[in-house]
Amino acid sequence: MKARNVVKLLVAVGCMTPMSGVYAQASDSMSMASSPAAHSGKATSADKKLARDVRKALAKTPNFNVSNVYVKARDGVVTLSGSVPDGPQIEQAADVTKGVPGVTSVSNHLTLYNKGY
Repeated sequence: MKARNVVKLLVAVGCMTPMSGVYAQASDSMSMASSPAAHSGKATSADKKLARDVRKALAKTPNFNVSNVYVKARDGVVTLSGSVPDGPQIEQAADVTKGVPGVTSVSNHLTLYNKGY
């Protein structure tokens, strides 16, 4: 009976050990990815201004509909999300954003939306 309990314990420990290694690797990579923006998580006034500046630049772009585009800025890193009606506008949005003073990099998460249901 005791031998079965020992075997069960060893199997449980054996299953948990690889999981903890995976978790440690994932948490290490996550901390590295989030370290450049490692402040309180709230947008500063400079972040808000940069996001407004990007949105204004996109709104002034000919034939570009900014109504479904969301802009977030943190320490010069601008994230674009939402959707646009035409494929080329995804790259166009990134190009316009890169041209705004204060933007250090662009994370483009724009998608193409389908008209209809």
